[in-house]
Amino acid sequence: MSAEATSVPVGRRPRRWSSFFAYVIGVVVALIVLLPLAYVVLGGFRTTGQISNKPFALPHPWVWTNYSTVLSLGAFWHMVWNSVFISIVTTAAVVLLGSLAAFALSRYAFRGRETFYTFFTLGLLFPAAVATLPLYVLLRDLNWLNTPWAVIVPQVAFGLPITIVILRPFMRAVPAELEDAAIIDGASRFGFYWRILMPLSVPALVTVSMLTFIGSWNAYLLPLLVFDDAAHYTLPLGTATFQSDHSADTAMILAFTAVSMIPALTFFLIMERRIVNGLTGSVKG
Repeated sequence: MSAEATSVPVGRRPRRWSSFFAYVIGVVVALIVLLPLAYVVLGGFRTTGQISNKPFALPHPWVWTNYSTVLSLGAFWHMVWNSVFISIVTTAAVVLLGSLAAFALSRYAFRGRETFYTFFTLGLLFPAAVATLPLYVLLRDLNWLNTPWAVIVPQVAFGLPITIVILRPFMRAVPAELEDAAIIDGASRFGFYWRILMPLSVPALVTVSMLTFIGSWNAYLLPLLVFDDAAHYTLPLGTATFQSDHSADTAMILAFTAVSMIPALTFFLIMERRIVNGLTGSVKG
């Protein structure tokens, strides 16, 4: 009895220690991520002189004029609109084309299907930065420079691989009997895709939508490459330009940066659980 009684806490001790270390690591990672964000947000409520004298102090007194000045800039809201338009169109195109491709690769049996799927998965290994020069030449020849399509079309192309990789397992997991029943009831192949398969794949669709939207919203290199007119600047590109134009006003730069983070950060926090569920389902499939 005594040996069994002592063996229980001994067996539990490593598990408790592992939970403790996991908690500590989680706290450390959270601090590494949150502290810079907190510094940026709180720095916007200070003056440049206060930041120079005490870089890591709390605002005292709180200065609201930096944020009010940023929100009153017409150029800021124009950049927000450019980012919203490009991100929404990119997301819609990626979801539509990616779901159609995933539907064909998951529900149709044809020669070379796995080869096509492998081709898309290899696209995950191809960074967009490698294609910078040929992409610029192609967009210039198409006369797309300084147009939103110069950003949208390449982002759609680079967003399709991850979309197909996530959606295909979801669509393959739908039983074939459900498809047969839909066809017997008079549904076409496309009707099955649109009315049954797409609603059943909502967790994965939300995942790829948010990943695509946030990736498009935060894109910097491609807009920098194709836009030289400030009227077409997206928010990340506009933030970098604002920093260079107001390099002496650190507090204003921090306020502009903090406001620029709000839309993408809000979208991600709202949809975080759906993104995790969608990725979990794709791994299980």
